[in-house]
Amino acid sequence: MNVGIVCYASLGGSGIVATELAKSLAGRGHDVHVLSTDPPFRLGDYQPGLTFHRVYTPAYPLFREPQYVLSLSNRIVQVAREFSLDVVHAHYAVPHATAAYLAQQILLSSAAEHVPQIITTLHGTDITLVGSDHSYAETVAFSIDRSDGVTAVSKSLREDTYRALKVRKEIEVIPNFLDCDVHKRVPSAALRARYCPAGCEKLVIHVSNFRPVKRVHAVVNVFARIAEKVQARLLLVGDGPDLGKALDVAKALGVSRHVEALGEQDQILPLLSVSDLFLLPSAQESFGLAALEAMACEVPVVASRVGGLSEVIDDGVTGFLHDPSNLQGMADSGLRLLTDPELHRRVAAEGRRTVRERFCCDLVVPRYEKFYEKLVAR
Repeated sequence: MNVGIVCYASLGGSGIVATELAKSLAGRGHDVHVLSTDPPFRLGDYQPGLTFHRVYTPAYPLFREPQYVLSLSNRIVQVAREFSLDVVHAHYAVPHATAAYLAQQILLSSAAEHVPQIITTLHGTDITLVGSDHSYAETVAFSIDRSDGVTAVSKSLREDTYRALKVRKEIEVIPNFLDCDVHKRVPSAALRARYCPAGCEKLVIHVSNFRPVKRVHAVVNVFARIAEKVQARLLLVGDGPDLGKALDVAKALGVSRHVEALGEQDQILPLLSVSDLFLLPSAQESFGLAALEAMACEVPVVASRVGGLSEVIDDGVTGFLHDPSNLQGMADSGLRLLTDPELHRRVAAEGRRTVRERFCCDLVVPRYEKFYEKLVAR
């Protein structure tokens, strides 16, 4: 099957999942074409069956902003014609579903011999924050409804979409996934010593794009409460608008010397593999891919009970969930995990088992293949 994958190249769950899906599909014998403004950061080295197509968006003085939707639509048309795409899979509704629909209409109007089916996958803030904004809502809902197939990464996100937008299209839930042969704990004593030197007992980690929805001030607040009882360090992995705020909070709480900001990292598995606890006190998570990656590396997660996180984490078994406002509860759960070796071992093992039984690529990618085949056969 010839598949086009449209995604953002920047750090974030939608781009990661889209890229991993493209690589997995190519590995399974499909001809896959990734369309984005830049090579997605996890695209990696050359792989047979996988081709990257850059979307160029020229700037003209007449326009107030780059016309990304128009240039993306045009690029989809070009790639669809040249490679006879069976499917164009748009990841993140805003604005990829709209661009894909426009491209499909251009191909139909030109009587193209081969017109691909359009699939839109909803990932989270494309619906809960951006798509539900009155400035975009009707266009986003229209584009979703005009897609030939729609998936969401969690039941929670499917419900949020129906609630926030006037969408009538049936939405199938296909969860995010990992390559479980790659995503696993690989301890490194040298790396552990680098970030948790003598006198440091435990290593706590948070990975995100540091947007307000991630509540990184809460990450630092929870860590500060943990650090009152246990000698620990906090690694902040990633970058974004709220990183400075997190460091300011650390200074105000007197824990700045125990906090290290590592910036954006395209390889987080080594860092997860030397960590003891993952904090994710988000205001909203439609799935929680970062939590899944931590669980795969046997790092227990303490997180907010919001969105799709309860579909990933079984509270008290594979991690701990709390109301977002209950920072003390999160700290208490973190302390239990860090001071009870048997509890930590059990939760870490159950988390890894859950990932292997439900979220490995060899379980989830075939569901996308069947979804494609059903639509193409219509």
